[in-house]
Amino acid sequence: MTTPPRLALALTSAAVLVGATLTSAHAADTDPSGPDTAPSAAAPVKIDSRDPDLKLPEGATLAAAKVLDIKSVVEDQSGDERREDTNADVTFALQAEVLFGKDSAKLGADAKARIAAIADEIRKQHATQVRVFGFTDDLGSSGHGVLLSRRRANTVQSVLDQDLNDPGITFEVRGYGEQYPIADNSTEEGRRKNRRVEVSFPRTAD
Repeated sequence: MTTPPRLALALTSAAVLVGATLTSAHAADTDPSGPDTAPSAAAPVKIDSRDPDLKLPEGATLAAAKVLDIKSVVEDQSGDERREDTNADVTFALQAEVLFGKDSAKLGADAKARIAAIADEIRKQHATQVRVFGFTDDLGSSGHGVLLSRRRANTVQSVLDQDLNDPGITFEVRGYGEQYPIADNSTEEGRRKNRRVEVSFPRTAD
């Protein structure tokens, strides 16, 4: 009996499909790169040092070298004083309670010793420009905060000027009130950090 051409073609296709399925199943059973087997490490990339793409185009120049600004912050255990050093400046932040009584610009007993230590660092750095900025928390009126922070900054500047006794040093004194907080004013701990006087000056020595 002669098999019709269409039936013969169908039987042949089915045989090929079955064979391919069996081959694929066998390959899957013996494939060493399955999910439970780590792939082999790729060969290291070789770089041709003579590759023209690695060289600057004709007439091109490298950008000027830039020194990254590294900041170091040291705070004493009580949190009353913080020193911040960068490549360009030195900043001391003293909490207001360390220097003054409540709502006052009159220095307390220990304040002058702390200010004298800052004066020593100003001499060490041979600084000729000193910034003294006062800050408060956000309690009370904004106007009162600006006035109080300015009076406190003036007081600290006056003591620094006496300690340094150097007419070559100029001062910039400002009172910012509640502006530029460094902590959260919604907590007393944060407000305490914000009530501060900062003394900063350029770093000119290691």
